[in-house]
Amino acid sequence: MITGVHALIYSGQSEAIRAFLSDILELPSVDAGGGWPIFKLPPAELAVHPSEDGPPHHELWLMCDDVEATIAELAAKGVKADPVSEQRWGLSTALRLAEGEQIGLYQPRHPTATT
Repeated sequence: MITGVHALIYSGQSEAIRAFLSDILELPSVDAGGGWPIFKLPPAELAVHPSEDGPPHHELWLMCDDVEATIAELAAKGVKADPVSEQRWGLSTALRLAEGEQIGLYQPRHPTATT
């Protein structure tokens, strides 16, 4: 049976993104061997949307209870975020991980499957 999800971020700036995950988000990790960190994530959920706007693709979003407070906390650690936009499904922004790299962050307005 399924026991978890292993998400991947591919980047030419993998060391900077690993530092973001460990130093900024303070995610614990295990060494998968040779200094290769695998980060523990908070509870997750998976949604499947129709692919109406082009080819099939995958997205990775972080969720929070209060997007403004989370952005303020991360800004104190030097993280830049796009302006918050209101969507029908929640409040969203993008966090800058490294030069040109970003990840979505949102405060859901829908029921979540994480509890």
